[in-house]
Formats: sequence, structure tokens, C-alpha cells
Amino acid sequence: MGWFRRRRSGSPAERGPDASDIAHLEQFVKSRRGVEAFIEPRTTVTDTTVILIAHDGEWTRRRMPNPVVVRQFAQRLSIPVYDVQLVGYPKRMRDFNERKKNGNS
Repeated sequence: MGWFRRRRSGSPAERGPDASDIAHLEQFVKSRRGVEAFIEPRTTVTDTTVILIAHDGEWTRRRMPNPVVVRQFAQRLSIPVYDVQLVGYPKRMRDFNERKKNGNS
């Protein structure tokens, strides 16, 4: 019947990152100054994500298979990487969000 057949697509932890997501992240790093990577842990609702934050607080977020892949990505692009559970989000990101909310971005 196929009830116990293994799925071919694999779990998010087994799949590699989507090429368009990696291209977006690479472009973000190349086109902005002072970019740092922050690992956001997997939860019951979301997969592991990476959030890249530039010097002015502008940010972008994409799903990643696991923290190891995030660290490899950051190392390949020579950017610092932090665990958001340990260090939190930088103030510049909160300031950027506030400016954007008020229409001053």
C-alpha cells in the first residue's frame, strides 16, 4: 500500500538550500556594508533560518537546512555569524524596523 514508503524529498534538514535563496543572500552581502549573519533556531512552526543584517539595520531572512549550513555560508563569504538565542538581535535592526514602520526608511 505504500504507508511506510520513505519520502524522496527528505526532511528540511536533509535538503540543501534553494539556489535562489542562496543567490539572494549572496547579493545582499555583496551589495551592503557590515553584514552579519544570525542563526534563528528551528521551531515547531519554522525551519532554521538565517537573518542577514547590514550596518544600517536593513535585513533579510531565508530558510536554511540547519545551523551548520548557515555557518558554512557565512565562512565562505567571510562574514561573522552569531546565534540569535545567545546574543539577541542588534539594536540597529530594531531601529531600522522602527524607521520603516514610521515611513522614514
